[in-house]
This record gives sequence, C-alpha cells and structure tokens, in this order.
Amino acid sequence: MNEHLKDFIHFLVVEKGLSRNTMVSYKRDLKSYLSFLQDSEKLTELDAIQRSQIIHFLAHLKDSGKSAKTIARHVASLRAFHQFLLREKVVGQDPTVHIESPQLERNLPKVLSLQEVEILLESPKLVDHYGYRDKAMLELLYATGIRVSELIGLNMDDIHLTMGFIRCIGKGNKERIIPLGRTASTALEQYLVKGRPKFVSKGYKDEAFFLNHHGKRLTRQGFWKILKRLAKEANIEKELTPHTLRHSFATHLLENGADLRAVQEMLGHADISTTQIYTHVTKTRLKDVYSKFHPRA
Repeated sequence: MNEHLKDFIHFLVVEKGLSRNTMVSYKRDLKSYLSFLQDSEKLTELDAIQRSQIIHFLAHLKDSGKSAKTIARHVASLRAFHQFLLREKVVGQDPTVHIESPQLERNLPKVLSLQEVEILLESPKLVDHYGYRDKAMLELLYATGIRVSELIGLNMDDIHLTMGFIRCIGKGNKERIIPLGRTASTALEQYLVKGRPKFVSKGYKDEAFFLNHHGKRLTRQGFWKILKRLAKEANIEKELTPHTLRHSFATHLLENGADLRAVQEMLGHADISTTQIYTHVTKTRLKDVYSKFHPRA
C-alpha cells in the first residue's frame, strides 16, 4: 500500500506541480487513512477497499474530534488518491464515488476598516532599518494582496520598481504579475536604500528581498511576531492574522467597484468562487453601515 502512496506523492509533485505544503497535507492524510485500514479494518490490498470502510474511517475522524473542515480535506485527499489508483489500473473501482464531504460553515474573513489599515501602516517608526523593512512589508501586503508565504518568498529580481510591478510565485508554482501603487513603491525604495543594506550579512549573501537580523530570509513566524507587535503598538483590538491585510485588500477593492475577475487574478485564486466570498463581506459591511447611520434603520 505504501509503495502506491509514494507513487501518488511523486505524481503530485512532478505532474501536478503542487506546493510542498499541499503535498505534505496529502501525505499526512493518506498515511493515517492507510494505517486505519491496516490496523482497524485488517486490509492489505487496495483493491479490497469498500465504501463502508471509508465511512468507518471518516466516523473515526469525527469521533477523534476532527473538525468538519479537516474531514472535508481528508475526503478530498482520498478522492484524489483513489482516482489516481483507478487511472493507473492498480484497482478496478473507485470506492469514493458516492462519499459526500461534510457541509462546511463558511466563515467570512475578518477585515480592517480603511482607518484601521491607515493606522497599522503608519505604525512602523522610520528611525532605523527595522522600521523601513516593516513599513515596506505592510505597504506591499496591502498594495498587492499577496500571501505572507509569497511575501517572504520574494527575491531581489522579483521587484520591478521602475516598471511598477512585482512578480510572485503562488500556489501550484504559478507565476503572477501584480501592479504596485506609488505609496508601496516609495516604501520599497526607502527599504532598499535605508533598510536592506544594514541587514545584509558580510559572510552570507541571500537573494531574499526581506531579510532578518541574521541577514537571512525572513520566516513566516518572524513576520507574524512583527505583525502582532505592530498591531499592539497601533492599539488595534481586532484579531489580526497574516491574512488580514490580504482580506482587507480584496474587500476594499470590491467596495470601490473593482472587477471580480481582476481581483481573482491579483489574489491568484484558481476558482472565482473563492474570490466571491469577499462580495459577501462587502454586503455585510454595507448592512452594518446602513444600520448605524440610517435614521430609520
């Protein structure tokens, strides 16, 4: 069984070009699935797996306290694996055909108001190289809507200030070009002149655009610590995550009349239904404004 799992993971990496995080997720889900089949269902052959045994596995996940979102992710992993096995003629049937994913509650993303964004973006103090770096990162996130993983993955040759755009590699190793506004470009220029040179290590050369105090690429955890500190200094009480500025970028664009397809392209969403959640956010915000300010609301 495990040999076929290795073949499937190789297929995901080589032919599908999935990101490392997605591949690790598939591998973890399927390892727990195969272990369950071998230990609890006493199965040794993939072709012997029946729908009932998959249902037993999903029930086991639920009994273990797994969320509906986690179970839905497992179902997606199982479907992809069994479809691969069928296509490779390892098995003669796909037992996941009539397996349904659990219904998920769609939580609307938390966003900052324009005023809160302004306060957060002004929170880095431009008194040293740390301030110039932190200012550049926040301005870039809000100006482009890129993910934090994409932000810290930027290299020097991905930034094109003269042309006014950045190039980033998103999920599935897909490249996209995103325009830069004047404010973000200015913040990046200041970081390149007054910030980054002081982070560069004499004994270590890193092509990463954003560096930490060791002169190496800034990590996701490092950025998260910076964001929490800046939010605290700015007295922003809303719960902030590394995705908050991305959500705010998309919501504010749509509120100001941007085309949904254009926002989808900038965010790097494969499916427009993922982008459409931001239209629900803008409707909710409109209702809040109406309730607060209309005299007969």
